[in-house]
Amino acid sequence: MEAYELTVTQALERLQRGELSCEEWTRACLDRARAVDGRVRAFVQLDEDGALASAREADAARKAGAQAPLLGAPIAIKDNMHIKGRKTTCSSKMLENFTAPFDATVVAKLRDAGAVFLGKTNLDEFAMGSSTENSAFFTTRNPWNLDYVPGGSSGGSAASVAAYETPFALGSDTGGSIRQPAAFCGIYGLKPTYGRVSRYGLVAFGSSLDQIGPLARNVEDIALLLNVISGKDPRDSTSSDIPAPDFTQALGRGVKGLRLGIPKEYFVEGVDPEVKSAVHQAIDRLCAQGAEAVEVSLPHTEYAISVYYICCTAEASSNLARYDGAQYGHSAAGSENIVELFTRTRSEAFGKEVKRRIMLGTYVLSAGFYDAYYLKALKVRTLLQRDFERAFEQCDVIVTPPVPTPAFRAGERIDDPLQMYLGDIFTISVNLAGVPALCCPAGFNAAGLPLSVQLIAPIFSEERLIQTASVHQELWRDKNIRALQI
Repeated sequence: MEAYELTVTQALERLQRGELSCEEWTRACLDRARAVDGRVRAFVQLDEDGALASAREADAARKAGAQAPLLGAPIAIKDNMHIKGRKTTCSSKMLENFTAPFDATVVAKLRDAGAVFLGKTNLDEFAMGSSTENSAFFTTRNPWNLDYVPGGSSGGSAASVAAYETPFALGSDTGGSIRQPAAFCGIYGLKPTYGRVSRYGLVAFGSSLDQIGPLARNVEDIALLLNVISGKDPRDSTSSDIPAPDFTQALGRGVKGLRLGIPKEYFVEGVDPEVKSAVHQAIDRLCAQGAEAVEVSLPHTEYAISVYYICCTAEASSNLARYDGAQYGHSAAGSENIVELFTRTRSEAFGKEVKRRIMLGTYVLSAGFYDAYYLKALKVRTLLQRDFERAFEQCDVIVTPPVPTPAFRAGERIDDPLQMYLGDIFTISVNLAGVPALCCPAGFNAAGLPLSVQLIAPIFSEERLIQTASVHQELWRDKNIRALQI
């Protein structure tokens, strides 16, 4: 097995035994990235010199007896999180030349834990999209079939992990932007409870919905990374002071007596038969290990798309107002007055999807439509939250498809935004309710594209997700062995 193929758990064990050095591990990942990223295009920035220097420092620290949970572990960061002194572009022309003045809290925590930053990964511009085709720079490709999208908006992070360019990565999830690309790329992706992980240093899209989370090739590495990035942050007023447990302790607990909630609203017409079959097989296998399946209802699911695209666009309209050409980022040259500066800057530097969402958000927040749209959406959002609360009175974990279909071809939906939005139907309710959810690989379809299952738990119950996923992982390990085509 090549060093780049190792999981974080495996590699850390080899480092401890002296069978591998941090520099060797990092160099193997960089060599892999050089070999395949010309086709996958997961990275916006690959910091080879910085990564190797950090790896050598980690080797020296290990020899000196230093102890840190991720000492020497290479990681990729979605390019909407700040790393001091490096560009944060959000894959937008607006921030193409912006250099971050500080570390995001998650980056600072990773730095303290000894992680090595390989580089920044591509995303849909300002995290607005479901295919990474909305990047201002280039489209990332699915490592399982380069004609297909990797999902979005964290498509670069998911593709880099699936293509073995990095053992794990950070993404952000506003309406499914970790879980949907994890599903399309056949890896694990966790959206934590809102408030579990600090958002300080994450460029805001929808502030009541955004959450940072891990992507990895196994659930053990998800737990390791979540341990490091979780916790209260005084710089983020929305971060929770509920103590984070050691999530690795949930591994291997088994699922005997666990009640699996099966929401009837998530198995409707329009869901790909192979997607349905993969989820039902996962349920059956978990039940064979002692879990119990019970039907639950999330009756307001049909309104989730409408509610989400009102709430997130309203928040995006407010958050993106700061990009005006007067403070930082792109500034239109030759403007004769402030109005022309604002107009030309935003027209030149924002892409089509970002403009669409700003206009939608501005519309629903306008005086004549605020009550009819935004206020009503907030009320229905409360109903969606109560749906989950009632469902969790009957079950411990909800099991659903993460997406209605496997990955689709690049270009297939880019000119049909409504069809693109409908692909988020099974992920957005989780963000609206603030609950945690984990996407897990569940084999492949007849075309060789990954299939997945989504696990949802009550707020601050990520341990339950990891507990269930670790059993699922063992049951499906043989079905997830397939050679990449790159």
